[in-house]
Amino acid sequence: MATPALLGRHPLVLSGLVRRRVGVVRGRAPGLAVALAVAGVATVAGREVPLVGGPVFGIVLGVLVAAVLHPGERFRPGFAVAAKPVLQTSIVVLGATLSLRQVATVGSSSFPVMLGTLAVALGGAWLLGRVLGVGRDTTLLVGVGTAICGASAIAAAQSVLRAREPTVAYAIGTIFTFNVVAVLAYPPLGHLLGLDAHAFGLWAGTAINDTSSVVAAGYAYGGDAGPYSVVVKLTRSLMIIPIVTALAVVLARRRGRPDDAPRGFRGLPWARLVPLFLVGFVVASALTTGGVVPASWRPALTVVGTFLITTALAGIGLSMRVGDLRRAGVRPLLLGGCLWALVGASSLGLQALSGTL
Repeated sequence: MATPALLGRHPLVLSGLVRRRVGVVRGRAPGLAVALAVAGVATVAGREVPLVGGPVFGIVLGVLVAAVLHPGERFRPGFAVAAKPVLQTSIVVLGATLSLRQVATVGSSSFPVMLGTLAVALGGAWLLGRVLGVGRDTTLLVGVGTAICGASAIAAAQSVLRAREPTVAYAIGTIFTFNVVAVLAYPPLGHLLGLDAHAFGLWAGTAINDTSSVVAAGYAYGGDAGPYSVVVKLTRSLMIIPIVTALAVVLARRRGRPDDAPRGFRGLPWARLVPLFLVGFVVASALTTGGVVPASWRPALTVVGTFLITTALAGIGLSMRVGDLRRAGVRPLLLGGCLWALVGASSLGLQALSGTL
């Protein structure tokens, strides 16, 4: 007797779900449309000035539009979609332009430089944080963000560190500031230093904080620098697993619960540590390796992937607020700036020592 009544309610339940889904889409559509429009203009500008490139124009135009027009809060959900899911989709698309053999070769060849810059970033954060008088939690979050993958690493570290929200905001604001600087400064610096595409890709992939900024700088540089930097960066992102796991063990012991961390690390958000888009990148590369993705598709996939990157950078630029940078404070910004310069210089130095420069 209850079954017909339950079945009768199904259309109402489905209708409510559809309405909520439509509401979500409508809430995100305005901001996403603005990001796509900015990306379209940036793409045209990038073709006219290839030395700068569409992705760099995307973030610059996004920042300018945000500063001049002050888009309201109703646009922010769409900007967030552009900044994260669209960026992640672009990386999966670009994965289809590379074979697993290329991924393995680039990842293994970059490993010595990657480990060296990781040690410099974490060791430098510990030392400079003490010298500058920056709080322990802020120092740790800025150090991990600089060493591995920006805001994603900060979020993963925060899951076990449990720092106060203002501290997390300071760290993310610091990392974001130098991401923007890197996107604008690295391509011209690379050309000034006469770096070839692979040397620049390795430099960007090991020295720039966030994935979006690595992708933007790499594709702005031209040649094979874009895909090379993406592979290096994604390999570097995997270092988040041992670093956050070790952090969980240390903190569990300090908090007097040594048995909490070793038993499977139940409190760790493994979905964050191994992001779905990274799995998608590997799967896409595997499909290309197996011949499922025809070689004739690769030029079109590169164009689509680059446009999605430009859209993501436009969304990041449009989301930027001057107040976010002010709230970061002077000392964390100084710490982030010193680490940014130190890691960039050490990456080039390690490349020279290893003969890859």
